[in-house]
Amino acid sequence: MKISVIGGGSWGTTLAQVLTDNGHEALIYDVNPEAVKKINNNIHPFFDNKITDIRATLDLKESIDYADYILLAVPTKFIRDSLREINKLATRKLYFINVSKGIEPVTLKRVSEIVTDEINPDLLGAYAVLTGPSHAEEVIERKLTVLTAASDVEWFRKSVQQLFSNKSYLRVYTSDDLIGCEVGGAIKNAIAIVSGMMTGFGLGENARAALITRGILEIVRVVVHYGGKKETAFGLTGIGDLIVTASSYNSRNFNAGLKIGQGTPVEQVLSESKMVVEGVRAIQAAKDLCLQTGIELPIIEITYEVIFNHMSVKEAIQNLLTRELKEEVIA
Repeated sequence: MKISVIGGGSWGTTLAQVLTDNGHEALIYDVNPEAVKKINNNIHPFFDNKITDIRATLDLKESIDYADYILLAVPTKFIRDSLREINKLATRKLYFINVSKGIEPVTLKRVSEIVTDEINPDLLGAYAVLTGPSHAEEVIERKLTVLTAASDVEWFRKSVQQLFSNKSYLRVYTSDDLIGCEVGGAIKNAIAIVSGMMTGFGLGENARAALITRGILEIVRVVVHYGGKKETAFGLTGIGDLIVTASSYNSRNFNAGLKIGQGTPVEQVLSESKMVVEGVRAIQAAKDLCLQTGIELPIIEITYEVIFNHMSVKEAIQNLLTRELKEEVIA
């Protein structure tokens, strides 16, 4: 099968390699000439691993004409604009597989909703999200990884499952809870930044365990608010994704938080990051959600103050510790 990949970054190129490993053909579109050149010279543009049988182009129309299945692998900040351009060029139904994790600030829309906004109904075949606990650095080295393909369309989520699963290093489950999978993947990035901040500030494993546990509660609240299933937050796309992102130095969100916790100014951390720190937009979106709905997300709300209003990490921790004492509620 032929698949067009929009975005030749760390994850897009890695998943293109998975597809070719599985016997499919992948064409990557990217706006960066250096990334395209590297890919066409069989070099991963981020990790410098050798890649095989993947072609890249600077021509978006070429990539849209190449295949019916479109893998969206651009940061959520750029997805709406990318979809608008795709919509202008499309001449037939397209089937979207999204691997970016985020919620749009202000509108509070999930990527599936942005796709519906920007792609004409007669051009939109189906939509799925492929998500779960995964670092591109490990997948490109073909280390064991397990993901979830979620869609409202049963045959399409099963198709995505078949596309990416193999018997050597990647297994994909399916889910009909598109909302829960999208929301879990987005909000866990916010909690991962907090985990990095706490580690950089010098707190220990006890604090991280508490953070992950209480962070899952905040993910559950957002999932349920959007209409997803509470149970999904306790699966691969919720607690699974949170564990790997909040505990690993391979995580860009954890590393951004780590530097902030060590005292590096937020603006410097974000400007020096080679990849987009999606957790920052997730924090902004979650704060907008709190303001619009009154939902209680104390960890994310106090982190917003650190990221956007220059509160010190020490003061943020103190604020959390001095909240009213209460009974633990797991819901």
